[in-house]
Amino acid sequence: MAKVRLEEIKRRFNNVTAIEDISFEIPDGEFWVLVGPSGCGKSTILRTIAGLETATSGKLFIGDRLMNNIPARQRDVAMVFQNYALYPHMTVAENIAFGLQMRKVDAKLIQERVATVARSLSLEHLLDRKPKQLSGGQQQRVALGRAIAREPQVFLLDEPLSNLDAQLRDDTRAELKQLHQELGITTVYVTHDQVEAMTLADKIVVLNRGRIQQIGEPQSIYAFPANQMVATFLGNPPMNILSAKYTNDGFDVGEQLIAVPEIIREKLQLRPGQNYDLGIRPEHISINEPQRRREHGEEEVGELVVEVKVVEPLGRETLIRASLPGSTVLLNVQLGGNVRVNVGDRLSLQLDLTQLFIFDSITGDRIFPESSN
Repeated sequence: MAKVRLEEIKRRFNNVTAIEDISFEIPDGEFWVLVGPSGCGKSTILRTIAGLETATSGKLFIGDRLMNNIPARQRDVAMVFQNYALYPHMTVAENIAFGLQMRKVDAKLIQERVATVARSLSLEHLLDRKPKQLSGGQQQRVALGRAIAREPQVFLLDEPLSNLDAQLRDDTRAELKQLHQELGITTVYVTHDQVEAMTLADKIVVLNRGRIQQIGEPQSIYAFPANQMVATFLGNPPMNILSAKYTNDGFDVGEQLIAVPEIIREKLQLRPGQNYDLGIRPEHISINEPQRRREHGEEEVGELVVEVKVVEPLGRETLIRASLPGSTVLLNVQLGGNVRVNVGDRLSLQLDLTQLFIFDSITGDRIFPESSN
């Protein structure tokens, strides 16, 4: 096992910069996830660590060893690909053993190692089968087994669950997390799936257009996104972003006024006529109940009148999409499963303004809350 450190890594392809100034250090034994939309550079970073891509500039260390000029086969890393990359003419046992055989490990040790790995992945009854006789989930476990058998310093996983169906993806994700807890091998995992990132990672690296947007623990990033890109990428349904203009009385959103909480007035010097982007997560919006508010003395609640456009009943919860009058912007709202609403209904919604984010309308950077500390 070893730590992984990247120092100002850049990768260019002709005139296109795939990644720029990528710097972070993964401590020994941690599970880090690189996440972001397609084309953000996450797979390029993974392939650079593996030695399948060569950095245009910058330094890459595994442990304390500089890896820039070390070929992939000498880096002591194991990579699991999206398409599994199993050898179709080999059995499960032979696929798992292949990396060890290439390293000329003793045959008896190989046999023992294959048996141990197969038990840990519930593959012992499949050792004589060929890949074409396996399900997608079984093939994925074989690919993981081949990587585990090598006992590398670092695991590199490139969207390993994307070809699985929803239930199998959930099951395999749980298995991956348990395996990491047992093995404790430094792991770098690439995905575009924010659920995988949130559930698996010790730390998340959010990328966009080849640059790091934010690094942190999953819940910390979810609670305090650095900018609009991070805020809307992590979360399902995503955070709502509302264009607003500040007046002396509050935020003007689609010709409706949202009061400004006292804490925001104290922290920020808001200027009348200035444009801002307001962020509120779907779970922090509810249907307005005026009587309940009066009884509980709730003052700082933003109210918006909307028209329901889409209703998605999901059992324990109901998701709706609603538009502000005269606007094409749809507001995502997450309600309880017992709530009954219909397309075309006009609702008065409460926004929990203690959970409100304010972003710079030009840069997209978060300006409130000011810090997660």
